[in-house]
Amino acid sequence: MCSRQENNLSKHKTHLKSICLQYQLYLLLNSHFFCLLKNERGLIIFFLCAYVPKTAAGHCKWAEVLKDLEQIKTSKDIDVSLYTADTDEDTECQEPVIRCFFLETKVILQECLIKKCTKTQDVLNIWKNGNASLETNKLNSTTPAKCKECEEYEEKNFTEFIQSFVKVIQKECKH
Repeated sequence: MCSRQENNLSKHKTHLKSICLQYQLYLLLNSHFFCLLKNERGLIIFFLCAYVPKTAAGHCKWAEVLKDLEQIKTSKDIDVSLYTADTDEDTECQEPVIRCFFLETKVILQECLIKKCTKTQDVLNIWKNGNASLETNKLNSTTPAKCKECEEYEEKNFTEFIQSFVKVIQKECKH
């Protein structure tokens, strides 16, 4: 009985030591943090760390779209012809090309809603994510005269459309 109490007492001491160590570490870090804020350079570093948007290195804003494209590319219940932009368009035309792909995604979505496709949610996600990303660029968007309208591209089947869409998005992620 006595050894059991000693064992429990030992556990409590270890726990207390841990708490004391954490508290001392907290005080140490806290004091250095406030010292950092006492000078101009420290304030600049603080504001840069606190307010600069954090983006993961190598993260692409189209990553979610790529995931959903992978989900739908093997779908057998989507059978449509879609205007498919060229994957090797001039870089000036990259945004209109992407807009065209997302416009055609709306056609896929409508087809899926009519036919009750198994991948309807994935198609909806592509359309929503694409429009959300494109909306933020809308104010700066002017289509150069040399860029084609969506309807000027060749119509291709669903599989070819998705392959081209993936290439264009991957190309955009590399920039």
